[in-house]
Amino acid sequence: MSDTSPISDGHNHEEEAIAGATRDIAEVPAVEVITTTAVHLMSAAAVKTGLADDPEQQTDLDEARKLIDALAGLVTASAAHLGDQHARSLRDGLRSLQLAFREASPFPDEIGKGPGEKYTGPVN
Repeated sequence: MSDTSPISDGHNHEEEAIAGATRDIAEVPAVEVITTTAVHLMSAAAVKTGLADDPEQQTDLDEARKLIDALAGLVTASAAHLGDQHARSLRDGLRSLQLAFREASPFPDEIGKGPGEKYTGPVN
């Protein structure tokens, strides 16, 4: 097989794309990666909690619980590194999701036992 075969060409393009993505991510500050990840978790949790445009089809509280737990762990662990402005916004969003989850639950968890509360403390 020669180096100009379609298979070889595809492999070279993949390597170039990976190298380009690695260079790109190396230039992104950690705060931006953390906040972007948190926003993705928040968005997914909001949909699964029933806060999107089609709650009858999109609500899945088991999935929402997992996403809120992950978000709470991320926000709690990274707050000291984010600065007050970023951390406060993320904590406010997290708290809103925790309250929305409690409201959406047919059998709400005890205060202090809801999603993410092992990281954030009781939310009411």
